[in-house]
Amino acid sequence: MFFGIWDLFLIPAILVTIYAQMKVDSTYKRYSRVPSSCGMTGADVARYILNQNGLYDIPIEVTGGHLSDHYDPRARVVRLSQDVYYGSSLASLGVAAHEVGHAVQHDTGYLPLYIRNTVIPVTQFGSTAAIPLFLLGLFMSSEMLITLGIVLFSAIVFFQMVTLPVEFNASSRALATLGSEGILDAAELKGTSKVLRAAALTYVAAALTAVMELLRLVLMSGILGGNDD
Repeated sequence: MFFGIWDLFLIPAILVTIYAQMKVDSTYKRYSRVPSSCGMTGADVARYILNQNGLYDIPIEVTGGHLSDHYDPRARVVRLSQDVYYGSSLASLGVAAHEVGHAVQHDTGYLPLYIRNTVIPVTQFGSTAAIPLFLLGLFMSSEMLITLGIVLFSAIVFFQMVTLPVEFNASSRALATLGSEGILDAAELKGTSKVLRAAALTYVAAALTAVMELLRLVLMSGILGGNDD
């Protein structure tokens, strides 16, 4: 059967995911209420850091949603949520600098980012097809389909794992720049660091969830421990 003892593997990942989401929400909310002494907005900081790195041609756009901030490597544009774009809090400046960190990674050919962007098409296909193929393989007793499902899901795990250094590095770049350029003082950097660490925890949770799900699929397939009959 599909549901059973194998589902216990997901419990730790689910708990970590819940904790990570609560942590990022509470930390962001806390430091979004703490204004920076420099008075710059997230958009100001993003533009300043981009210009400092010679990336004058990369625009900064406002995007909808909460914590929807991201760098789009295909369009080469930094998109910031309204709270971050117009905000001057420690949280806003940290998030803006983090996203610009991805733009700098892209410009300098940061290898983990290149690898992550390269495997995105496979990951997108795998996220749609992996589980259906695996289930169909179980139903039809097809080892080929089961293996294909596991291989495709492995691509998802690889994507999540390579995302970790990408996100950690972007945060490190952000904090280093905010400090070295005198945008935030030492005390302010501590608050911003907490925001970025909390955000990083969500990526750790996603990676853990993917790894535990892959382990569950492998064990269910009988490759390691026999079928769950």
